[in-house]
Amino acid sequence: MKINGEDKTVDVPDNMPLLWVLRDVLGMTGTKYGCGIAQCGACTVHLDGRAIRSCQMPVSAVGSRAITTIEGIGKTPTGARIQKAWLDEEVVQCGYCQSGQIMSASALLATTPKPDDADINAAMAGNICRCGTYVRIRAAIKRAAEGEQPT
Repeated sequence: MKINGEDKTVDVPDNMPLLWVLRDVLGMTGTKYGCGIAQCGACTVHLDGRAIRSCQMPVSAVGSRAITTIEGIGKTPTGARIQKAWLDEEVVQCGYCQSGQIMSASALLATTPKPDDADINAAMAGNICRCGTYVRIRAAIKRAAEGEQPT
C-alpha cells in the first residue's frame, strides 16, 4: 500500500476496513472512528485524491491507489492551506471530527479551487460536527480558497 507517499506492507484479512489497518495495524490514529457506517465522516481519508470513508472500505479494495491521511495532508499545498485556515478561523472545539472535516475540505479545494456555498454544502454533507462549528468550517474553507500557500 502507498500511504502518505510511503510504501507500507501489512498482513491483514482482505475484508478488514482500511480504518482499522490505519489505526490498529499502522498506528496512524489521526483518522477517527465515529459511526462505523460511513455516515459521520470522522474516518475520511483520500484515495487517489478523492474523499472516502475508510470505515467501510475493505483494504482489498484499495489496490495500488494512493492513500492520504490527516497525517500526510499538510504536505500537500491544498491541505496546508486548509490546516492554516482551520487555525486562523479557530474551527476546532472538541476536535474529534476535525480530521475528517479537513480531509473532505481538502478534497473539495483540490477539485474546486473556488467553491461556492452549494459546492461546500455538497462536499461537506455527511461530515458531522457535534459541536456545531459549521459556520467556522465554511469560513475556513472560503479563507483557504482565497489564501496563498503557507510557508
